[in-house]
Amino acid sequence: MSKSLKISGMGIVSALGNNVGETLAALQAQKSDIAAMCHLQTMHNYFPVGEVKYSDDEMREILQIPQVQISTRTSLLGMIALREALEQAQLQDRNNLRIAFISGTTVGGMEKSEQYYIDFLENDTKNSYIAAHDCGTCTEMIADHFGGFSLVSTISTACSSAANAIILGAELIKQGRVDIAIAGGAECLSKFHLNGFNTLMILDKQVCRPFDRSRSGLNLGEGAAYIVLESAESANRRGVQSLCCLSGYANTCDAYHQTATSPDGTGAYLSMKKALEDANLQTSDIGYINAHGTGTDNNDLTEGIAVMRLFGDNIPPLSSTKMYTGHTTSAAGSVESVISILALLNDFAPANLNFQNKIEEHSFEPVHGENIKCELQHVLNNSFGFGGNDTSLIFSKV
Repeated sequence: MSKSLKISGMGIVSALGNNVGETLAALQAQKSDIAAMCHLQTMHNYFPVGEVKYSDDEMREILQIPQVQISTRTSLLGMIALREALEQAQLQDRNNLRIAFISGTTVGGMEKSEQYYIDFLENDTKNSYIAAHDCGTCTEMIADHFGGFSLVSTISTACSSAANAIILGAELIKQGRVDIAIAGGAECLSKFHLNGFNTLMILDKQVCRPFDRSRSGLNLGEGAAYIVLESAESANRRGVQSLCCLSGYANTCDAYHQTATSPDGTGAYLSMKKALEDANLQTSDIGYINAHGTGTDNNDLTEGIAVMRLFGDNIPPLSSTKMYTGHTTSAAGSVESVISILALLNDFAPANLNFQNKIEEHSFEPVHGENIKCELQHVLNNSFGFGGNDTSLIFSKV
C-alpha cells in the first residue's frame, strides 16, 4: 500500500456556503459571513457568529426526514456534508465495501437539551431528546441516515476533534481495518458554547481579526465537513479520480494548561514538525499554511512563534480563515481541511481578512489585502484544541 492516502470526495456546509462550490466562490470573492445571530436563541445575541443559513426544518426537508423523527442540529449539519462527500466519491452504493465513518464533535445534541431543559423538569413530552444529548448519538444519527458503514466512531478532543478523526480514519486504512474512511466533524452552535467562551473572555463583539495586533477574541461558528480517504489501490479498483492526497499528519499535546497553549508554542511546533517528517517533506515544500488562527491573544501569538521556530526566515504564505466561517470548534479541522484542499487545487492562498497591524513578536504578516495566486504542491492545516491537543495535516497534489 502506498504511504499517501487518496482523497476521492469531500462535502461541507458552513456560514461560508452550503456546499463545496459555494465555499470556493465565497473564498475567491473574499466574502465573510460572520453576522448577527439568527437561529441560536440567547440573551447574549450581541456576539456575531458564523451560522449555517439553513434552519432545522429546511435541513429536514432537504434530507427528507419526517418531523416525528428525532434529530439534532449537529446531526442534520453532518448529514448535509456527508451526502455531498458520498456523491463526489461515487459511494452511493456501499455494498461489499469496508467503510468507516469517523466524526468529531463536542456539543453533540446539547442544543436540544438546552431547548427542552424546562420540559425535562416539568413533564415527559421531550424525554426522547435526552438520549440524543451525547456526542456519539449524533454520529450514529448521521451514519444511520445513510447506512452501509462497517465501523462508526466519535472523536471528542475539543477544537482538534475533526482533524483527529481524519487521523484515525487514515490509521484504520493503513492498518487494513477498512478500505475507505469518511472522516471529519460536525458542530452546531449552542448556549453552552457561547457562555463557555464568554466566561473565558475570548469572544469578540466585532468580526474577529486573527494575527492582528488589535485582536480581541474569536467569533463562534457552526458547520460540518467530511473527506473521503482511501488507498490508491482502493481508488483504482473503484475507478474514481483522486482530488489530492493526505501525505502527512501528527498529533501532539503540550499539556501546559487547561485552555491556553504554552508560551513557546511547543505543541504546535511539534505537531507541524512531525507532520512534515511523516510526509517526508521539508519546510520549503509547504506552499501555504492554513493556521488555527482563532483571533485570541494566546493562540495567535504562540502559533506564530511556533511557525517562526520551525520555518525560520522562510515562512510560506499563512492565513486564518476563521473570519470567513467563524470558529466551528470541533468541526474546524475538517471545515478548514476542505478550505485547504480548495486552496491547493485552485492554487491560491486565501486572504486573512481584517488584518491591519503585525503582532510585534512576529517576524511575518499573514496574507492580507487580496488572495495570493501561487502554484501549490503541499499545504499545511493546523487545528489546536483545549489542553494543548495540537494536530497538523498536510495535503498534497496527486
